[in-house]
This record gives sequence, structure tokens and C-alpha cells, in this order.
Amino acid sequence: MVLGLFKSRPRPPTAPIERMHEIGTRSLPLRIVENARARRLTLRIETGGKGLRVTVPPGIDPREVDRFLDRHRGWLETRLAKLPDDAALRPGVKLPLRGVPHLIVHQPGRGTVTVDAVEGEPALIVHGDGAHLQRRLADFLKREAKRDIEILVAKHTASVGRRAKTVRYRDTTSRWGSCTSDGTLSFSWRIMMAPKTVIDYLVAHEVSHLKEMNHGPKFWALCRELCPRTDEARAWLKKNGGALQAIRFE
Repeated sequence: MVLGLFKSRPRPPTAPIERMHEIGTRSLPLRIVENARARRLTLRIETGGKGLRVTVPPGIDPREVDRFLDRHRGWLETRLAKLPDDAALRPGVKLPLRGVPHLIVHQPGRGTVTVDAVEGEPALIVHGDGAHLQRRLADFLKREAKRDIEILVAKHTASVGRRAKTVRYRDTTSRWGSCTSDGTLSFSWRIMMAPKTVIDYLVAHEVSHLKEMNHGPKFWALCRELCPRTDEARAWLKKNGGALQAIRFE
């Protein structure tokens, strides 16, 4: 008898399991995904706190997933507490602009969005149909991002002696910015809700990639040269970025 003529086929991955998971006062969609390369369980909060994802090795006992989530309950509660329960924009809610909370005020009539003060408090006056308030605020942030970021790109590219091929603005959920090998810079317009120092850091970070397409020591040295408050800004974005991503503009 000859053995080993046929190799056993690898078991196809189990379809993802989706269910709700109660954590604190929230009930979040939980997606359990099997990965053949996984050697341990990993937990991730989806951008904006919209759900949870657990990646597991093949064939794991579902009860182990429950025990894993129980062990990380404190971590989840701490992280989720930093995210708003209701992130919808409406009149009376405050929206940060360059790190400064602005009261949203709706005024019927023609116009777009203007920055003003209401009873001495910074405010965003949104004109037009109230049904379009969120879209108008998103469009406003896009215009502000284009204005501020293009100035910073020009400043930092001059410092590093490199040119950006083009600058794009998107509503990305996985990253705040990117730089391609051909010199295309992309930024999330949501960064306009962050403090000015954080905006400057993000642009300095991506411009630094025009010269150092990596995250090695030379890259970070260049980034800190362009933005001396890099470490402070990185920490702020890591702590508060999820809350900015959670704000709904639709």
C-alpha cells in the first residue's frame, strides 16, 4: 500500500458569525471571523464604535470567544466610553472646528455655512433646508480642509525639497492620510475637527513620506523637524480620533 499519494485538502474557513454583543449600555454588532493564519484571538473596535470584530484561529470553541470578550470587558468599556452614544449632527449640538467646539445653529434661507458667535459662543450657522444640514456641514469641512491643508502642503514640501503630484480629500475610515509612491497625498477632511497642531502633524507626516517612504528613524526625525509637536499630536489623534470618526454626516 502506498501512502501519501493524496494530500488532504485544507478545511474551508467557516463563514463569519454575526450577532449582537452587550457591553455597558450599548448593544453592538459583533462579527467573529476565522483566519487560517491567526494564532490567537484578536479584538478590534470598528471605526467610530460602530461594531466589534474578533478574529480567531480555525476551529476554535465558541465558548472561548465568549471568555475572551469577558476578559476584555473593561478595556472595551473604557474605549467605548470615549465615543458619543448619539453622534448625529443637529441644531444645538457642538461640532469641533480646528479643535474648538462650535454650536450648530440652523437658519432658514439661502446660504451655506458661516462661522459666527451666538451669545459670545463660537457657532456654525447652517443656512438652507434643515434636511440638508449634515451634508452642508460636511461640505464646509471639505472646503476648510482644502484651504488649510494646501497651505501646509506647500510649506512642508518646500522644506523637504519634494513636490506633491496632487492632493486629494476623502472620508476614509481606516486612516487619516496617505502618500503613494507617485507623490499623491490623500487626507481625511474630518481632520479639520482636530486642533491645528494635529492638522499640521498629519500633513507633515504625509509630506515626510515623499522623502522617506517608511516609518523608520529617518522618517520620524524628518516628521519632528517639520512638526516639532509630532509626539503630542500623535497622542491626541490616537486618543480622540475614534470620536471624530464616529460623527455622522448623513
